Amino acid sequence: MSAGESGARGRAGDWIIAVGVATALLVTGLSEQHSATNLDLLGYALLTAGGLVLAARRRAPVAVLAVAGLCAVGYQAAGFDVPAVAYLFAVYAAVRAGHRTLTVVASVTMLAALPLAALASGLHDTGEAFARARGALEIAWLIAAGAAGEALRQAERRADEAERTREETARRRADEERLRIARELHDSLTHQISVIKVQSEVAVHVARRRGEQVPEALLAIQEAGREATRELRATLEALRDDDTTPPRGLDHVPELVERASGTGLEATLMIEGQRHDVPAAVGRTVYRIVQESLTNIARHADAGTASVRIDCRPDVLAIRIDDDGKATPDAAPTPGVGLLGMRERVTALGGRLRAEPRAEGGFTIQAELPLNRAS
Repeated sequence: MSAGESGARGRAGDWIIAVGVATALLVTGLSEQHSATNLDLLGYALLTAGGLVLAARRRAPVAVLAVAGLCAVGYQAAGFDVPAVAYLFAVYAAVRAGHRTLTVVASVTMLAALPLAALASGLHDTGEAFARARGALEIAWLIAAGAAGEALRQAERRADEAERTREETARRRADEERLRIARELHDSLTHQISVIKVQSEVAVHVARRRGEQVPEALLAIQEAGREATRELRATLEALRDDDTTPPRGLDHVPELVERASGTGLEATLMIEGQRHDVPAAVGRTVYRIVQESLTNIARHADAGTASVRIDCRPDVLAIRIDDDGKATPDAAPTPGVGLLGMRERVTALGGRLRAEPRAEGGFTIQAELPLNRAS
């Protein structure tokens, strides 16, 4: 069930309770057979209002507590000996919302005001006035309403803490597992790949010094060893990224473009729109997309130029990276792990990603990241 549906059901339930309480109060008042004087009409209005105000008890519990209490005092003063049922509901809602002290003060005031209201209605016997006030608002029911509200508030708080604890535990276990995988990869692969890389480079060097032709297979092994070393280093860095260091985000993209320009690639950056408070998750994703795209362009695209364009809109951050490399619609490159990682990051934030060759040649990566869903 969505949050909107849950909220609509909650509001409908509040209105049902409010109408039910208002009807019960009004029926009780009508059963006393009052005459149709202006004072009695005011009493009927206060009975109805005291019940209907409960419809807002979730949104404004303190205001509802005050209005329900004033209505109860008002119809008591008008001569209606009707229990303050609506006020008990208001006490429950206010305590559940955490306004315990204010509710106690308001209830003590009500206990003092109801006898005075009974005297104002025309009773001259103080004992009878206190008896009517006690009948309208029993202390036991008042305590029960407050206790029920406090019990539910504590239960909800414990549920929230339990959920937060579960999330923290799951996150800690995920971090521990990620670090364990990083250690396993480092211990099992780094040494072997380093040996392959060093041995192949030594073999190539020796062959060239002797003036011998270097076999293509040996050159392929050398290049594969270098590539595997770079990929393994990048993988280990990603696995060990535990968010304890300042996250790389939108503000660090210019460094990526400047670094790419230092490799001989003519890279440009354009950032348009107002740079709002971009969520950290979106900023990290933007950085990773630009980083992976520029790395792929430098390694595989055989491109001379690359452009990075970031458009900051009110609800969406759009990214576009283009290059003039060798990719064509007829010879599209095979998607690799880097592109898959980009797509997973964008999808996790509820965004969209397109990666395809351009009609005029080269490759384009376009992503749209919603700003209102990230956290």
